[in-house]
Amino acid sequence: MLSWLAGAALASLLGLPVPAGILGLALVLLLLSTGAMPLHAVKNGADWLLAQLLLFFVPALLAVLDHPEFLGLLGLKLLFVIVLGTLAVMLVTGMVVELATRRRPGPAPAAKHD
Repeated sequence: MLSWLAGAALASLLGLPVPAGILGLALVLLLLSTGAMPLHAVKNGADWLLAQLLLFFVPALLAVLDHPEFLGLLGLKLLFVIVLGTLAVMLVTGMVVELATRRRPGPAPAAKHD
């Protein structure tokens, strides 16, 4: 809640067209990555959200039950697009993370001695 309020204040102060929740999550990520906020501060809430993930999938299941045409060829086409899109997002995310970790300054690699 505090991160959302901070995001709302930041968006209002800077006049950013970004939702407060997104800015709040970015602030939490910044605080966690710099060590200013310990991981245990968000662990209980994150564990609870992960336990409730099934609730996010129930509406999708009900939509399939309401539209039996999704169980035929149309459903296979949609499934293909969803799987392909998910793979594309995972691939691009992995490539971005790999590039970011390569560009991050770190200790110099040890020289090899023959």
